[in-house]
Amino acid sequence: MIKSISLHILKGGTGKTTLSGNLAHCISKHNKKTIVVDCDMQANLSSWLIKSDIKYNYELADVLQGNIEVEKAIIKIRDNLYIIPTKENGSNLRAYAETKLTKEPFIFDDLNQELEKLDFEYAIYDLAPSMTQLERCILLGCVEVITPITPEYFGFNGIELFYNELLQIKKGYRKEIKYDKIILNIVNNSFETHKYFSELFLEIPNYKVYKIGQDRKLADSQRNYQTIFEYYPKSNSVLELEKITEDLLK
Repeated sequence: MIKSISLHILKGGTGKTTLSGNLAHCISKHNKKTIVVDCDMQANLSSWLIKSDIKYNYELADVLQGNIEVEKAIIKIRDNLYIIPTKENGSNLRAYAETKLTKEPFIFDDLNQELEKLDFEYAIYDLAPSMTQLERCILLGCVEVITPITPEYFGFNGIELFYNELLQIKKGYRKEIKYDKIILNIVNNSFETHKYFSELFLEIPNYKVYKIGQDRKLADSQRNYQTIFEYYPKSNSVLELEKITEDLLK
């Protein structure tokens, strides 16, 4: 059975896209057929992972609207790693989400079933930092959600707000969604605020908390259309990403 995972929080700048792409690549390196699904209308994941010389005609919105079969939108980007992109310009995802999605709340369950038929074992969904009907339907189609957050004061509010939203989804649709992992991301231990709030986050009960430091190599890797595993495998971020992956593979 395919394991569908999303990284989400109602706050921008926490590194959701960076973590989604790198975790997907790390999972694929364990000989798991993995796909990332770009559900953010900014299409940052697609513009990063798909090399500029690769041209494609179809995107996620085409699949959701039933215009094409899912395999026609899938692009192989690494060994065992694939993507369903969203177009950086001219995407129909917003129009679909605003007009038809309310009638199709389980559309991402349907997508996961189609991906499973194609032998995918893991699907990683990259979401925008909002909670529209699109994000709700994506979460409804996932078995697990992970929150990336920076260790700052407003991070606690963001987690509480997101937890309450997730609770409403689970109650409204009677769907169990695993939520027990937090990634403290872009941590700078020279900042007293980061040190203080990192310690507080580590004390939150019933959550496993991971910690990834501020790492310029992560940004540099994206500029070169690579993941951190390709660009600078000696990065400290790699060790923590591998820890998270080990837990996701259990």
